[in-house]
Amino acid sequence: MEKKRLPAFGVAVGVCLCALTACTPPSSGGTPPILLFNGAGTSPNDVKAVEAILADNHLDYATVNSRQLNGMSESQLMPYRLLIIPGGNYQDMGDGLARTTTSNIHNAVQGGLNYLGICAGGLLAGDGSYSSLNLTSGVRFGFYTAVNQGIHKAAVAVAGVGAAPLEQYWEDGPQFTGWGEVVGKYPDGTPAIVEGTSGKGWVILSGVHPEAPAKWRRGMTFTTPASEDSAYAGMLIKAALNRTPLPHY
Repeated sequence: MEKKRLPAFGVAVGVCLCALTACTPPSSGGTPPILLFNGAGTSPNDVKAVEAILADNHLDYATVNSRQLNGMSESQLMPYRLLIIPGGNYQDMGDGLARTTTSNIHNAVQGGLNYLGICAGGLLAGDGSYSSLNLTSGVRFGFYTAVNQGIHKAAVAVAGVGAAPLEQYWEDGPQFTGWGEVVGKYPDGTPAIVEGTSGKGWVILSGVHPEAPAKWRRGMTFTTPASEDSAYAGMLIKAALNRTPLPHY
């Protein structure tokens, strides 16, 4: 696995970050605290976008592809504090992982590994007919209703508790009805961002891409600056890493 060493991060900025600003120590044995999946089915551009957020927040991480992840045991996953599965094609992600691997990830989360799933990574966390992680006790997720209208990418306003909505980049993303506490809602009221426990692990799932860089917005109109969405993405990562509950409905 490729390991990237970054300096300890400084003071965070943005909404709801006051509990997330302490320096993040490495996991035991010098293992970086975050493991970022970049294997089969992931969008290379989204992997880069997540890496940019990690770099901006000075968070230490390692990357792992499908072959490497298939070679890891549950005990080898446990020294990490957070597994991030980014966007892409969730079926290809599942098909690239051995059944023993999805079982190892499931068991590691049950044992205390935290999980952040973005778009496809959120779908993979559910209980699907594909090779899924089932971190949701059998809850299966569908797509945000815009897909049914033939819309596949859009600027979507996500409403949070006690805060102005943030327009965030959405592309064929899921909604998370039936699991967890709702942190953010789509315009139709369905859950866009949720949080909760799966065993001893802390799980955050996002159907939108707050990590999306400004260049993804070409041809689209946003009222929320990309910098605000990026700050929100950093907040989500640190909340997942530090097991920090976010304001929810």
